[in-house]
Amino acid sequence: MKTLFTVLMLAGACRAGAAEMAPPAAAPERPGPTAEVRLRWFHQAKYGLFINWGLYSIPAGEWRGQKYPNIGEWIMHDARIPVKEYEQLAKQFNPAKFNAEEWVQLAVDAGMKYLVFDCKHHDGFALYRSAVSKYNCFDATPWRRDPMQELRAACDRHGIKLCFYYSQATDWHEPNGANNNWDFPPNDRKDFDQYLRDKSLPQVKELLTQYGPIGLIWFDVPTLMTPERSQRVAALVRSLQPETLINSRLGPGGFHDYQSRGDNEIPHAVTTGAWETAATINDTWGYKKDDHNWKTPQDICFKLVDIVSKGGNYLLNVGPDADGFIPQPSQDILRQVGAWLKVNGEAIYGAGRTPFGAELGAVDPGRKDRRGRPAFNSLQDWRCTTQPGKLYFHLFRWPGAAFALPDLPGKIRKAYLLADRRDVPFAEAGGKWSVTLPAAAPGGPAAVLCLEMQPEAPAAR
Repeated sequence: MKTLFTVLMLAGACRAGAAEMAPPAAAPERPGPTAEVRLRWFHQAKYGLFINWGLYSIPAGEWRGQKYPNIGEWIMHDARIPVKEYEQLAKQFNPAKFNAEEWVQLAVDAGMKYLVFDCKHHDGFALYRSAVSKYNCFDATPWRRDPMQELRAACDRHGIKLCFYYSQATDWHEPNGANNNWDFPPNDRKDFDQYLRDKSLPQVKELLTQYGPIGLIWFDVPTLMTPERSQRVAALVRSLQPETLINSRLGPGGFHDYQSRGDNEIPHAVTTGAWETAATINDTWGYKKDDHNWKTPQDICFKLVDIVSKGGNYLLNVGPDADGFIPQPSQDILRQVGAWLKVNGEAIYGAGRTPFGAELGAVDPGRKDRRGRPAFNSLQDWRCTTQPGKLYFHLFRWPGAAFALPDLPGKIRKAYLLADRRDVPFAEAGGKWSVTLPAAAPGGPAAVLCLEMQPEAPAAR
């Protein structure tokens, strides 16, 4: 994982000398009505579980006694570990505590609706049984299991949409994969099309033909990807599973269905189109044994609501350890948010953007960010999401008995808190609406006030 800025920089950095590509047999569809059909489940889901797991979970941020400060899954790159040396980790990979049922049950308990599994990260090691490359968890390890197959069965049992992450360009294990310049030549001297032809595309095909319907493919770090190469990958996906979503980190050319924001990046304002923020629950994606900087349930709940109110999805990551166990703090935090969603989920799943905007904050000329620019002052008292005929005010700071509402797009028919469904009084004076709330909040990360609005009268003819 990298920030969106880094992804875009990498994508444009090394395109010189790319070999001529043969045109695909059929061009993929551009976003349009068909893309909207593909996106229906995505807009309903809103909240997903990301799982980054692999050989990098064994060193867990430390190599030969030295700790590396970067994210855990990048240790091969950061420590410049030779391929032959890094390969030896496969002999140690035997995760006795891996349990697909427990992983998927955690997603269910957390209130998540889709699961994105890291099938191949930048180290080139496949977390499924691949005939394309024996460098995978079945053929190269003593474990000899296929977690994708087990996750498929568990997701089907629990109604979770199965998706996968695949690093389509950056591959430090392959001579012609991008971004390994300590074992292999620099990017501008690689035969990148050989890598696409012989490993990347065939593995994507395996994943789309061996494990049933796939909700989305989460591509990443598109170094050396050109519009022609992106088109070739997208054409393969569309030919095999036309309903599968493609994220924007596939590469240039516009062959994606939705926008992946930068890692942990949440926009400041309501944002049009389909988009998603992928984020960590601590500071890293892959497991690091000394990273205990856990986000609180309150923080995650706010981020989820904030993202949904601006029109996006929240994909929250956990990093299982080398044994395949998701750290207990991650589980506890996710289940606390899930308990909140059991009560307040109607204000999240399938919910629309805020009709207001001032509650999100504003640029403050008096404050500067690290680059000396005016800083954005985020407000965190409340957020609003919508369903047809309903406004949901998520109150993160209890306003006390009287809550003055912003200018509403209509008249209130009914008002109540989702926590107990009991009516709360409301009044209108001079075109301004207010509600009278209980003296104390009902508990949890946020109380949700639902306003059912009167339908607009039909226009006179």
